[in-house]
Order: sequence, then structure tokens, then C-alpha cells
Amino acid sequence: MKLSTILFLTLLSGADIQAQTLQPAPRLVVNITVDQLRTDYIEHFAPLYGEGGFRKLLEQGRVYEAASYPFAPVDRASAIASIATGTTPHYNNIVATQWLDRNTLRPVFCTDDKEFGTSPHNMATSTVADELKISTKGAAIVYSVAPVKDAAVLSAGHAADGAFWVNDKTGQWATSGYYSKGAHALVRTYNNTSQKRATGDNDGVADLSVACVNDMGMGRDNITDMLSVTLSAKGTDPTVWQSEMEIIYVKLDRTLASLIKRIEDKVGSDKVMFVLTSTGYTDEQPVDYQRFHIPSGTFYINRTANLLNMYLGAVYGQAKYVETCFHNQIYLDRKLIEQRHISFTDVITRSKELLVQTAGVRNVSTSPYNPSVSGDLVIETAPGWQILNEDSHENYFSRAAFIPFPIIMYGAGVKPGHVTTQATVDRIAPTVAKAIRIRAPNACSSEPLQ
Repeated sequence: MKLSTILFLTLLSGADIQAQTLQPAPRLVVNITVDQLRTDYIEHFAPLYGEGGFRKLLEQGRVYEAASYPFAPVDRASAIASIATGTTPHYNNIVATQWLDRNTLRPVFCTDDKEFGTSPHNMATSTVADELKISTKGAAIVYSVAPVKDAAVLSAGHAADGAFWVNDKTGQWATSGYYSKGAHALVRTYNNTSQKRATGDNDGVADLSVACVNDMGMGRDNITDMLSVTLSAKGTDPTVWQSEMEIIYVKLDRTLASLIKRIEDKVGSDKVMFVLTSTGYTDEQPVDYQRFHIPSGTFYINRTANLLNMYLGAVYGQAKYVETCFHNQIYLDRKLIEQRHISFTDVITRSKELLVQTAGVRNVSTSPYNPSVSGDLVIETAPGWQILNEDSHENYFSRAAFIPFPIIMYGAGVKPGHVTTQATVDRIAPTVAKAIRIRAPNACSSEPLQ
């Protein structure tokens, strides 16, 4: 055999192998975030599940068993923003569902917008859905559905066609002027034709999500589209949590099974990739630890802020150095400190020295986030202690316990298996980006999951 013939056959063989290993990108990516989902509850109620929900995902998906968030504290908004952007609040700016506006000293909701009422304007970086829009020159279809607006808007990103949530006042599905005319037409038609009230329960979210796929033609061509869905595993009554959680997880399993089947039937099971994870926290209810002689107590942050102001006044001269407090953070008057030519670093150091001596305080730190969306001093109380603001009646319960939850990928191009090494949620966005052959979000420095 001639050398040229051997070379040709070798190249042809290599091309065949490459063609077999290169799989087309999914036509549709469905990102499912379940608020307050926990691995221990998933496992505990496993005997009660059907075949198409959790059981299917766990058996046929790639399961990263030890998932976590690379920052703390975590709430719904900061969690969903981190999943979408592939980075932490230090870069994406979504430090919590609410923060304090330094100019007005009033709480700001994370998706509030003066022009549109609701938008992703406060999120400072791109999302994986944004990068999909950029890479396809706007041709990709991007929608999100959630029971609440922060989850819907943040998971959708800046460039989405639409985001839908339940309006608390009207009880109907809603969107904002930020989004396309197509989004407004879809939600208007859905509200007029749906026989169910938009309660925002998991089944309602799933139904509208499927309507997005069907009515907007998602997953029908070779351009990848993206749908983000937020469900809930949140309980409401801690006194009957065992029986309540059984009902919640069994219903959630059925909702997931129905959602997956309907989308797979429409798009094709070999053309859609599902990604499921949790917001990684639970709403903590105050516990009467004192009754059982367990160390606990109440840290009164407004009283402590007043005491700190008196102390700083004694050191630097009488003035209002502490502007206010919010959640577990204390806000200093930066302009006053600058006008008086006082070293801000010195003020912070002295403040920490005083605060750490207060009962119940485990640590005092400066915020790692943008000063415009966070306080100057962050109070970490000991486990079992609650933070109480008597002026605003805000109650914050401290608990350092780990919340176990998974990252599960299932569907097109996903190799099944279980991975026990730790995986942080900021790696989801670059993993999805790799699967659909686009750039990761512009502040994402994490590696894709293997």
C-alpha cells in the first residue's frame, strides 16, 4: 500500500473518531433552581418518588453531591445571581434581596428600577444567558419563570426576551416594560386563557414554563435557547416540618417529572439539557435554646450602634458617626469622617475593638462588597444568637450549620455519574457555556465542572 494511501486512511479514520466525539450543542438549556432544596430531604423521601422526577435525575444525570456557595451569607437573590453570572456578589453586586441605599438610608429591592419599575439594572455583570444572546447576535430565545420577581429577573439576565413572576397585588402573571413586546403578549394571552389562578406554586411555574417553550418556539432550530425556572421547596410551618416537607418533596417530584417530560416531548430528549440546583440556604426560625440550657441570646444591633456612636464621639468629638444599621451591618457616615479629616481606617479599627467585646459577637469584619450596596461593619454573631433591631423590628437568626444540596445535570451531552468532590455553584455558568460553545460570563473566573 502506498504511503499516500495510508496517510489518507489515517486522516479519514481520525476524522471519523472526531465526528463521533463532537456532539451538537443542546437546542435548549433548562436551568432549574429550587429555593431551599436540601439533599437530606431528597434522600429521606426517596421511597415516595415516581420514575420521572428526582429518581430519573439522580439515576440518569451527572450528580455533584457536595455543592456549596463560595460566599456567605446566602439568600435567594444572591444565590440566583451567582448561578447565572458564575461569580460572587463582590463582582455581580447582588449582595442580598434587599440592601440599604446610602443616599436615602432606605431599603432597596434588588430588582427595583426607576425607569421600568423592575429590571436587572443592579446586576453589574453578564449572565450565561447574556453571553448566549451576544454569541448568537440576539437570535437565541431566552425566558425565565419564577414565583417572585427577583428570581425571575436575575436568572434571566440583561438581554432576555422576557421574565415572568406573580404580581402580589393582582395575583396574575406579570412582567415589566424592560422586556420585549412578545413577552407582554405571551403573559397577557396566558392570563386570559389559563383556567388556573397564578398562585406561583410549583405547578403554576411549570405550566407557564412549558407555555414559553411551546408558544415562543424554543428549541426548534439549531440555535441554542435558554429557559430558567425557579421552583420552591420552602416550608411554612416549623412545628409540623416533617409532615409538611414530605408533602412538599413528593409534590415537587411530580412537578419535576411533568416539566421534564413535557419539554422533552416537545424538543426531543436528545436535544435538551437540564441543570438543577438549590439556593443553598433555609429560612431559620428562632429556637428556644435557653429552655434546654444551650448557649444563646439576643444581640440588639440598634442599641449597639448607639453605643458605638457614643464611643466614637468620645474619641473624635461629638457627632453622629453612625448613620444607621440594617440586617447585620452598621453604616458609618463616610462624608462626616472625611470632612473632619479623621482616618477612616482608624475609625474601623476602633469600632471593631469595641464591637468584638459585646456579648454574642463572634466576629466583626468590613464588607467585601461595593460600599454602595453594603455597610461598613458586618456583625457575625455566635451560633444560636439572634440579631434584633428594636427600631425596625427586624429579626435575624444566626446559624452556622451546613445546608447540603446537589448540582445535577441531565440530558443532551451529559455523561451520567456521581461526583463526590466539592463543587461550587459559580462553576455552573462556565459549564453550561462550554456545553453550548460560548464564552463564560464576563466576571466568571471559575473552571467548568468535570
